[in-house]
Amino acid sequence: MHGPVSSGWLLVALCAATGAYCLLRMRSHVVEQRRAAGGEALMGFGMAVMAVPAAVFTPPAWTWPAYAVVFGAAGLHALWAARTGARHLHHLIGAGAMVYMAVTMAASTGQGPGHGHGGSGIPLLTGILLLYFVMYVLATGVRLVPAAAVTGGGRGAGWGDRPELARACRLSMGIAMVAMLLTM
Repeated sequence: MHGPVSSGWLLVALCAATGAYCLLRMRSHVVEQRRAAGGEALMGFGMAVMAVPAAVFTPPAWTWPAYAVVFGAAGLHALWAARTGARHLHHLIGAGAMVYMAVTMAASTGQGPGHGHGGSGIPLLTGILLLYFVMYVLATGVRLVPAAAVTGGGRGAGWGDRPELARACRLSMGIAMVAMLLTM
C-alpha cells in the first residue's frame, strides 16, 4: 500500500478481523446469512493479504493473476446468486473491484496493489468504484445505528445472528475498499 507502513498494518488488521468474524457468522442457523458470510470472509481475508505493506512482503508475480481468478470466480458466484435477489449485487461489485485492483497492479508493476508508483488504473473506473463504495459506507453507517437500538444490541442472539455486527463488518470492509482504491 502507498503511505505509511502503520496504516497498511491497520488495514490488514481490520480486514483480517472482519474475515475472522465472518467465519464465525458462518455458524448461523440462517442459511442466507451463512452464504453471505462465506463470501464476506473471502473478501476480508483477500483484502487483508492485498493490504500487507510492500516494505514487509513483495508477492511473487503469479499472485495477482491468481487473485483475479479467485475473485473472478467469486464474482461469477455472486452474479449467479443475484438472480434470486439484488442484495448479491454488492458482492459482485466488490469482487469486480478486487479483480480490477489485481489486474491493474499486475499490469502496471508486476507486483501488486500499492507496490507501484501510483497513477495506475483507469481513472474513470477507479472514480466510479470509489463513488460506489463511499455511498455504500455512508448508507451502511446510517443503517448501523438503528440496528443496535431496534434489536436491543443483539442480546440473546448467537455470534452468527447479530445483524449489527454483520453490518459493522460490511461497513469496515467498505471503508477498507475505499482506502485501497484511493491508493490506485
